[in-house]
Amino acid sequence: MGIIKSVRGYTPVFGDDCYIADGAIVVGEVTMGNNCTVWFNAVVRGDVHSITIGNNTNIQDGAVLHCTYQRAKLVIGNNVSIAHNAVVHGCIIADNVLIGIGAIILDDAVIGENSVIAAGAVVLPGTIVEPGSIYAGIPAKRVKDIGDDMSEVIQRTARNYPMYAGWFKDEK
Repeated sequence: MGIIKSVRGYTPVFGDDCYIADGAIVVGEVTMGNNCTVWFNAVVRGDVHSITIGNNTNIQDGAVLHCTYQRAKLVIGNNVSIAHNAVVHGCIIADNVLIGIGAIILDDAVIGENSVIAAGAVVLPGTIVEPGSIYAGIPAKRVKDIGDDMSEVIQRTARNYPMYAGWFKDEK
């Protein structure tokens, strides 16, 4: 089990069947839905503002989720996959989104539903990502609409992470 810590009078709240891996840290004003997973060395830091995470969302190894004090909270929808070493800071992420490996999303960005932020992309503050689109690059720009194949990748990734967590829950 990872580290779960209260701060400023706030204690993280978890839905049913969540998995927090060894070395993961969840701190402060964090509310997590059902079937969520937080993987090795990921940090979900709700010390300076609130973090709300929907159902069936996975926060993969080394990802950092944070906010800006008294200004930018973090809201993440359902069926979201935040890949390894991504940084997600003070923004809104709608349902059915895939954030690629090493991507950075900054304050006040809004990531529309059924979208992909490509690996290594940097989404600048205040960027609005249209639903159903793929953004890539530095700074991130719209490159195309997602197709049925990418929609399936988004769904499959979100579906698989609770299964992976089951492998670790079964080990003693």
